[in-house]
Amino acid sequence: MSIILRRIYDENITIGGHRVLTDRIWPRGISKEDAEIDEWLKSIAPSPELRKWFNHDPAKFDTFTEAYRKEIENNAEAQSKIKELKAIAKDKRLILLFGAKDSKHNHAVVLKEILEDE
Repeated sequence: MSIILRRIYDENITIGGHRVLTDRIWPRGISKEDAEIDEWLKSIAPSPELRKWFNHDPAKFDTFTEAYRKEIENNAEAQSKIKELKAIAKDKRLILLFGAKDSKHNHAVVLKEILEDE
């Protein structure tokens, strides 16, 4: 299984694979053509309430992780998309794109962990 995390703003070389934008909100200043995404999965992003509460505060990351995992577990559409992404990752590289500045404390990190869980 090959899953890579990439900040959409830092991308200057496009690598091959299935490119998925994991944010609920489209990243400012990035055109849809420049993003070169295969899918935009708003349904697997954290809820607006959770995202606003977290506010990318590293001190809240553990609590955010638990809450985000629960949101995914309790959302049938998100569960279906997780299964689809796992299947894709078995056959080719999966690139999870996100807009957050902090590459260690964001929902894409949690999403990658969920996808890699067996």
